Amino acid sequence: MKDELKPRHYEFIRTKSPGVIEAVEALGKAVRDAGPLDEKTVLLIQLGAAAANRSEGSVLSHARRALNAGASLDEVYHALTGLTSTIGFPAVAAAISWVRKALDND
Repeated sequence: MKDELKPRHYEFIRTKSPGVIEAVEALGKAVRDAGPLDEKTVLLIQLGAAAANRSEGSVLSHARRALNAGASLDEVYHALTGLTSTIGFPAVAAAISWVRKALDND
């Protein structure tokens, strides 16, 4: 992931616990490389899990990374909207609002 995509608190954790961040990043790469799905698809799946957990930071991280891996903003919104019957409209609406506020500037 490009450095400009990483939040400041992530870089703070890296300075305090570099081994932890190295392990987290290595695990992330291993997970993405473990099967036949491409990186964009895995990141959109992880975006859905982040929305289900109602984790704003994780939603934004996975949305940015999915865009960086070739997803369009419409694909990010579709991935989130597709969760409505699974995690509920309020959680989906919140996730979409976070993405719009941070990435779509609307």
